[in-house]
Amino acid sequence: MGDFFLKRVYEPYDESDGFRILVDRLWPRGISKEAARLTAWHKEVAPSPNLRKWFCHKPELFEEFRTKYIAELRTDEKKLRIMDELINFASQGNVTLLYGAKDSVYNHAIVLEEELKRLMSHKETKEN
Repeated sequence: MGDFFLKRVYEPYDESDGFRILVDRLWPRGISKEAARLTAWHKEVAPSPNLRKWFCHKPELFEEFRTKYIAELRTDEKKLRIMDELINFASQGNVTLLYGAKDSVYNHAIVLEEELKRLMSHKETKEN
């Protein structure tokens, strides 16, 4: 069983990354697909365009953004399917969620990682 990790897509590849999943809706500027070394690009799991634009990476909006994004993650069928796929990847090894944001504290990938870990923990509890 692997775990979830966060990393800026601009940071160098490492073998310990395991499955490398880009979770941004937009392709990061200045990086080639070869350099990204992705397993998959799941832009649909990112916040909706309206929520992304509203948040605009403003730290003072982060808690409200977190609440709204979690609501999207828990109610959007496509996002739920992708999260199931990511949890399946984690059952095979590490999963590194890649994002392009400069801010490593106030970004959607943190919320996504927390939600994935919550779901994985819930799934493990049900299985035992």
